[in-house]
Amino acid sequence: MMIPTIPLKDSQFNLDISGVAGFFGGDVAVSAMATVHIYQGRRWLGWYNSPGSYEIAKRYGQLGRSRFWDGLYPGINVDPAVLFELDGMRGPTYRGVHSGTIISKTGHLAHLLFQECKDIPQSKACEVPHHLPNRRTRPIAVTVVDLHHTPSSEQHPRLFRNATSPLASIPILASVATSVACAVYQDWFCFSMIVLGMISSGLSCYVVGTGRFTFTHPRHAEGAPPGDGVLIAEEEIVVLRGVEGAVTPITRGQFSLKFTSEPEYHNIGACSMLLTAQFLAQLLLVPQGEIFGQIMFLCSLAVSWMYNSYLSSLDRESFQRRILMDQILRKPITHKYTFGTRTSMAVFVLLSLAPAEPEALRKVLNDLLPNETPVWKIWKTEIIEKVCNPTYTEKIPSDPRPPLFQCDLEHGLKPNDAQLLSTLYGDAETAFKQYYR
Repeated sequence: MMIPTIPLKDSQFNLDISGVAGFFGGDVAVSAMATVHIYQGRRWLGWYNSPGSYEIAKRYGQLGRSRFWDGLYPGINVDPAVLFELDGMRGPTYRGVHSGTIISKTGHLAHLLFQECKDIPQSKACEVPHHLPNRRTRPIAVTVVDLHHTPSSEQHPRLFRNATSPLASIPILASVATSVACAVYQDWFCFSMIVLGMISSGLSCYVVGTGRFTFTHPRHAEGAPPGDGVLIAEEEIVVLRGVEGAVTPITRGQFSLKFTSEPEYHNIGACSMLLTAQFLAQLLLVPQGEIFGQIMFLCSLAVSWMYNSYLSSLDRESFQRRILMDQILRKPITHKYTFGTRTSMAVFVLLSLAPAEPEALRKVLNDLLPNETPVWKIWKTEIIEKVCNPTYTEKIPSDPRPPLFQCDLEHGLKPNDAQLLSTLYGDAETAFKQYYR
């Protein structure tokens, strides 16, 4: 059989791409690999010659927790969930109104819930009109989340079906086609490197995909008080209402990946070694190939890089939020309100958390409004009294009606302070009117 003439055989040009292939697209490839824990069957679709083998090996190798792996891949041992961005984000401050619990920095799930509430469109929020005309300082939103489901302490969420999975056939077919082209012209150096890239990438994707996506949270103590509390951030407030077992998953729960090889993760370390061996082989063998084979090798990397870029562009956080809201919390009821002043917002939060002990509500109020001038102290004292007074838990009749707050000069305030107190009372009136409407 006559061997076809290799295209560009007599060319003196050499791409010399072997040194670049191991680094190019590494971050994109790692990001793309994280989708194996979101989409069903994704772990079976990594059989293509992916770029960035050295960067991937270095990143995965840090998962290994033995002297051997630490020697090969030095650095801080990271948790798989953090590496694949299933954990690691920090949420806002949480204060439990009944338990008195304070968590200055909540975890990843609180961050997801907070972002979910923050992204509720303004068209679905209630714009609260102020009791006083033209009274508006800095608008702030409050989302009240009623949690009606108590998740189990450990569960394994269902992964999403990916309608775009057939796209994985593009880089796979590209790698197969370029390897076949190299074989036809008997460029065995480039052929072997493309095939090795397909094997190492496919095995790595499969091994990483064996990690089981898991949700866990600590069990709450028997007889624990209600878990009502508030997530406090500068730009938005989230009120959580529900039993302790429903709130704890948000404040203390986490996503993780469970591997059969933990805590050493030897299988991931072995994949890192394979990827490293692929990188070294590319350095040695790709330059030995013909210019045509090098072009084929580069084409397989280019197609794989485009596919990895597509996967890394997917918003994985939005998928995590859907898992949290739909599967774990079972679609809690949310109501969002936008207030024109922070004082109106604070009073509305207290009303949403009532009934509760006056001292507990005062602590929440101080967190929301740390002001401690004499005027503010007078205002806060009366607000707590009104919120905790049972006579004000009945539905307030529609206008016209007498105001709940009357500003007088019994406190010995100066005219300017009395004016400020009257304004703050108007803010509180707005919150009461909205809550009891």
